Amino acid sequence: MSPIFHMVTGAPDPVAPFSHAVEADGWVFVTGQMPFVGTSLDAPYPEGIEAQTRQVLKNLQTVLAGCGLGLEHALSVRVYLTHFDEDYAAMNAVYAGHFASGRRPARTCVGVTGLAKGARIEIDLVARRDGVPQVQPTVRSREP
Repeated sequence: MSPIFHMVTGAPDPVAPFSHAVEADGWVFVTGQMPFVGTSLDAPYPEGIEAQTRQVLKNLQTVLAGCGLGLEHALSVRVYLTHFDEDYAAMNAVYAGHFASGRRPARTCVGVTGLAKGARIEIDLVARRDGVPQVQPTVRSREP
């Protein structure tokens, strides 16, 4: 199956040459979202890590909705913070409210020296579309 390159109406304009998401075989790879409000790259970011985290998650939801999905389809998330020690706990408090307990995706969170346009946070994710057959792993027995 050929990949599908999604450009989603209503999602922030890309800051570089990339698609909002790329889909192949039911896997949807969502490009890192910044805390842009609306589609303009020139509007100021919301103040503080809590507001920026909420906006990034809203932007991810917009991209996922444009692909017919939601945050409940996320399987793996990567969070990038420019002020890791200062923002980690507050970001987690906002983040936790967007995923059902017991159904939270795998996650990596790293501190970085900078993000595009001076953002404090960027989040990307990998989602999976329901109803796509999954390949069963091959199990090999070991000889004693």
